[in-house]
Amino acid sequence: MPGTDRRDMQEKQLLNCTAEKEQKLLPGRSNRAGNLSQSEKKLQEAICVLLVELCERFTFFGIVCNMILFCTVKLGYRNYQAAIVNMCFVGTSMLTPVLVGWLAECLVGRIKLVCICMFLHFLGTALLPVVAFPFEDIYIDERHILHTLTKREQKIVFYFALLTASLGIGGIRAIVCPLSAYNLEDCGPKELLSFFNWFYWLVNLNSAVIFVSISYIQQSVARNLGFLIPFVSVLMAMITIHMVRGEMIYKPKTESSLLTTFGVIASALKTCCVPYRYFSGSVTNWLDHAKENYGGQYSETQVESTKALTRLFPLYAFQILYRTCIMQIPSGYYLQTMNSNLHFSGYVLPVAAMNVISIVPLLILVPILECINSCLFSSKDSRHFPTIYIVVGQLSAALSVMVAGLSEIHRKHFPQVEQTLSEEVLLVSSMPCFHLAPQYILLGVAEALVTPSCSLLSFRLVPERIRGISMHFLTLFNGAGCFMGAFFVQTAHAGTQG
Repeated sequence: MPGTDRRDMQEKQLLNCTAEKEQKLLPGRSNRAGNLSQSEKKLQEAICVLLVELCERFTFFGIVCNMILFCTVKLGYRNYQAAIVNMCFVGTSMLTPVLVGWLAECLVGRIKLVCICMFLHFLGTALLPVVAFPFEDIYIDERHILHTLTKREQKIVFYFALLTASLGIGGIRAIVCPLSAYNLEDCGPKELLSFFNWFYWLVNLNSAVIFVSISYIQQSVARNLGFLIPFVSVLMAMITIHMVRGEMIYKPKTESSLLTTFGVIASALKTCCVPYRYFSGSVTNWLDHAKENYGGQYSETQVESTKALTRLFPLYAFQILYRTCIMQIPSGYYLQTMNSNLHFSGYVLPVAAMNVISIVPLLILVPILECINSCLFSSKDSRHFPTIYIVVGQLSAALSVMVAGLSEIHRKHFPQVEQTLSEEVLLVSSMPCFHLAPQYILLGVAEALVTPSCSLLSFRLVPERIRGISMHFLTLFNGAGCFMGAFFVQTAHAGTQG
């Protein structure tokens, strides 16, 4: 009996030890399950954000792709006026995310602001088909058209639609689809460049589909019916945001803002201009005058963050010139193509379809650059390669504009022929539009090299707390480049008397 009792006690002790071990293991299993569900949730959020981003870009490019043709043929604008309207819309769409981001931080709640911007985006894309009516291919009977608007009313509704759509674009890009939604804080330079490469690759693949499909529908099939397609895309984005709105309203982790940055610069300039200062001590940087220790009103952290941003100002300044070149694709290059011979094997090519030629180099180069980056970023001098990409890309953009000028001289030597676009007969050059392909290809190469590299440097070379502000500055200068392009067009037209 004592031996039996002893064996029972040993079995009980063994069972107790086994149970304790299992209890210790269970939290690990639950943690792994929790981590798995959390990673799946992040993946779902990223997919939803990417879907909304692509729908928003689909809407944006759908509005831009044939705006010049619509303005010239339907609204009676001259070529330079249509190009200015197009560039101003693109520039406004770039600047509104900065404005809406500031409003979300300072004045209005983020959820309320998203609802307002979604309504504005919906309203703008809904009004564009109203401007495009009457559809020439939709009739009640032989004598009555569904709807008519005078030219003046069309222009008023058109500008109002563009303004509301651009404001709505700003809200979606700033609050629903900021870079913080993709959790890039812990990524190294190689992973960041890879992300930006493939992100812009997807965006340009999306735009390639748009330029082929919507431009063909607007120009050849149902003409103005193409404006309904961006409206449907907005509806898809709104449904996606509504379904997962709790996970898609992102608040960036920042300790600074645009107002703080501008305040530091203004305070430093003001203190520098004061002839007699009661604070002694030499400063190594003019922005140090904004610190509290030197008579300013900003903390050490805020001033040092602003210093990091000012080091990137040369990069931002070059973006103005680069963006001015890139804006030739939907404006100057579009007008060149529209005034060239679009006939190919018995078909009339959509004007905006030529933009695909500038997208193809990017779609091809990104996988090649990814292979190159995997080798380059293993070397010691990897930090210099994004700068090399930017320099080569800027030179390619400048060369593209130079080639475009030579192509324009070459185009005017061809005799004129009649060409029908959207049921309007236009006199154009008989030069085939494919002669313009080199300038498109060069700008496509520039876009593949410059845009991801600039985003990488703007995101990587500043402290984590102000990365959002750095991207805002990059956006501001890109928008300034669009307006600079519009200014050049107006100046050239005025200087040459039309």
